[in-house]
Amino acid sequence: MIRRLLLAALLALPLLAAAEAPNPVKITSDKFEVDDAKHLATFTGKVVVLRKDLTVWAPKVVVDYGDGGPGNIKTFVASGGVRIKTPSQDATGDQAVYNPKTQLLRLTGHVMVVSESGTVGSPDLVVDLQNNTSVFTSTKSGRVTGVFNPK
Repeated sequence: MIRRLLLAALLALPLLAAAEAPNPVKITSDKFEVDDAKHLATFTGKVVVLRKDLTVWAPKVVVDYGDGGPGNIKTFVASGGVRIKTPSQDATGDQAVYNPKTQLLRLTGHVMVVSESGTVGSPDLVVDLQNNTSVFTSTKSGRVTGVFNPK
Protein backbone atom coordinates (compact mmCIF):
# COMPACT_ATOMS: atom_id res chain seq x y z
CA MET A 1 0.00 0.00 0.00
CA ILE A 2 2.52 2.61 1.15
CA ARG A 3 5.21 1.45 -1.28
CA ARG A 4 2.98 1.97 -4.33
CA LEU A 5 2.07 5.53 -3.30
CA LEU A 6 5.60 6.57 -2.55
CA LEU A 7 7.05 4.92 -5.62
CA ALA A 8 4.54 6.89 -7.65
CA ALA A 9 5.62 10.03 -5.80
CA LEU A 10 9.15 9.49 -7.06
CA LEU A 11 7.92 9.81 -10.60
CA ALA A 12 7.16 13.44 -9.82
CA LEU A 13 10.64 14.27 -8.58
CA PRO A 14 12.40 15.14 -11.82
CA LEU A 15 10.38 18.35 -11.77
CA LEU A 16 12.41 20.04 -14.42
CA ALA A 17 12.37 17.15 -16.91
CA ALA A 18 11.98 17.88 -20.58
CA ALA A 19 8.39 18.51 -21.68
CA GLU A 20 8.71 16.01 -24.51
CA ALA A 21 9.31 13.10 -22.11
CA PRO A 22 6.78 10.24 -22.41
CA ASN A 23 5.23 11.15 -19.04
CA PRO A 24 5.99 14.84 -18.57
CA VAL A 25 5.71 16.54 -15.22
CA LYS A 26 3.30 19.47 -15.25
CA ILE A 27 3.62 22.09 -12.53
CA THR A 28 1.45 25.06 -11.77
CA SER A 29 2.07 27.64 -9.05
CA ASP A 30 1.56 31.30 -8.35
CA LYS A 31 5.30 31.97 -8.52
CA PHE A 32 8.43 30.23 -9.82
CA GLU A 33 11.87 31.48 -8.82
CA VAL A 34 15.28 30.14 -9.81
CA ASP A 35 18.40 31.01 -7.84
CA ASP A 36 21.15 29.60 -10.03
CA ALA A 37 23.91 30.71 -7.64
CA LYS A 38 22.36 28.57 -4.89
CA HIS A 39 21.11 25.88 -7.31
CA LEU A 40 17.52 26.20 -6.06
CA ALA A 41 14.24 26.17 -7.95
CA THR A 42 11.29 27.31 -5.82
CA PHE A 43 7.61 27.02 -6.65
CA THR A 44 5.22 28.84 -4.30
CA GLY A 45 1.51 29.47 -4.00
CA LYS A 46 -0.95 26.63 -4.55
CA VAL A 47 1.66 24.37 -6.17
CA VAL A 48 0.23 21.43 -8.09
CA VAL A 49 2.51 18.77 -9.57
CA LEU A 50 0.91 16.36 -12.06
CA ARG A 51 2.41 13.28 -13.65
CA LYS A 52 0.44 10.40 -15.06
CA ASP A 53 -1.61 8.95 -12.15
CA LEU A 54 -0.03 11.16 -9.47
CA THR A 55 -0.91 14.57 -8.09
CA VAL A 56 1.03 16.46 -5.41
CA TRP A 57 -0.30 19.62 -3.78
CA ALA A 58 1.73 21.91 -1.50
CA PRO A 59 2.05 25.62 -0.76
CA LYS A 60 5.78 25.43 -1.51
CA VAL A 61 8.12 23.10 -3.40
CA VAL A 62 11.89 23.64 -3.38
CA VAL A 63 14.24 21.66 -5.61
CA ASP A 64 17.97 21.73 -4.84
CA TYR A 65 19.50 20.73 -8.16
CA GLY A 66 23.20 20.86 -7.32
CA ASP A 67 26.09 21.79 -9.60
CA GLY A 68 24.96 19.48 -12.40
CA GLY A 69 21.91 21.56 -13.29
CA PRO A 70 18.21 20.71 -13.13
CA GLY A 71 18.83 17.06 -14.05
CA ASN A 72 20.97 16.59 -10.93
CA ILE A 73 18.38 16.80 -8.17
CA LYS A 74 19.92 16.66 -4.68
CA THR A 75 16.70 17.13 -2.70
CA PHE A 76 13.04 17.80 -3.29
CA VAL A 77 11.13 19.45 -0.41
CA ALA A 78 7.39 20.05 -0.42
CA SER A 79 6.16 21.97 2.63
CA GLY A 80 3.33 23.83 4.25
CA GLY A 81 0.89 20.92 4.17
CA VAL A 82 1.48 18.28 1.52
CA ARG A 83 -0.97 15.95 -0.20
CA ILE A 84 0.08 13.10 -2.52
CA LYS A 85 -2.71 11.32 -4.39
CA THR A 86 -2.75 8.30 -6.68
CA PRO A 87 -5.83 6.49 -7.98
CA SER A 88 -5.73 4.09 -5.02
CA GLN A 89 -4.15 6.10 -2.19
CA ASP A 90 -4.08 9.50 -0.57
CA ALA A 91 -1.27 10.62 1.78
CA THR A 92 -0.93 13.86 3.70
CA GLY A 93 1.67 15.41 5.98
CA ASP A 94 3.22 18.73 6.86
CA GLN A 95 6.40 18.19 4.81
CA ALA A 96 7.83 15.70 2.31
CA VAL A 97 11.58 15.43 1.66
CA TYR A 98 13.10 13.17 -0.98
CA ASN A 99 16.80 12.47 -1.49
CA PRO A 100 17.47 10.64 -4.79
CA LYS A 101 21.01 9.66 -3.75
CA THR A 102 19.85 7.73 -0.67
CA GLN A 103 16.41 6.94 -2.13
CA LEU A 104 14.79 7.95 1.14
CA LEU A 105 11.46 9.73 1.22
CA ARG A 106 10.40 11.22 4.54
CA LEU A 107 6.91 12.52 5.22
CA THR A 108 6.61 14.31 8.56
CA GLY A 109 4.00 16.04 10.69
CA HIS A 110 0.51 14.62 10.98
CA VAL A 111 1.16 11.87 8.43
CA MET A 112 -1.93 10.03 7.21
CA VAL A 113 -2.04 7.42 4.45
CA VAL A 114 -5.51 6.30 3.34
CA SER A 115 -6.43 3.52 0.94
CA GLU A 116 -9.28 1.11 0.40
CA SER A 117 -7.56 -1.39 2.71
CA GLY A 118 -7.16 1.00 5.63
CA THR A 119 -5.61 4.06 7.19
CA VAL A 120 -2.22 4.49 8.86
CA GLY A 121 -1.17 7.64 10.67
CA SER A 122 1.90 8.80 12.55
CA PRO A 123 4.07 11.83 13.16
CA ASP A 124 6.84 10.46 10.90
CA LEU A 125 7.12 8.12 7.91
CA VAL A 126 10.37 7.11 6.23
CA VAL A 127 10.26 5.08 3.04
CA ASP A 128 13.47 3.43 1.85
CA LEU A 129 12.78 2.84 -1.83
CA GLN A 130 16.04 0.99 -2.39
CA ASN A 131 15.23 -1.65 0.25
CA ASN A 132 11.43 -1.54 -0.18
CA THR A 133 10.70 -0.70 3.47
CA SER A 134 8.40 1.80 5.17
CA VAL A 135 8.69 2.80 8.81
CA PHE A 136 6.02 4.78 10.65
CA THR A 137 7.44 6.21 13.89
CA SER A 138 5.88 7.76 16.96
CA THR A 139 7.27 10.87 18.63
CA LYS A 140 6.39 12.91 21.68
CA SER A 141 3.63 14.49 19.60
CA GLY A 142 1.85 11.23 18.83
CA ARG A 143 1.75 7.49 18.31
CA VAL A 144 1.39 5.32 15.23
CA THR A 145 -2.24 4.39 14.55
CA GLY A 146 -3.85 2.07 12.06
CA VAL A 147 -7.32 1.03 11.03
CA PHE A 148 -7.53 -1.84 8.58
CA ASN A 149 -10.51 -3.05 6.58
CA PRO A 150 -10.52 -6.86 6.38
CA LYS A 151 -11.88 -8.36 3.18
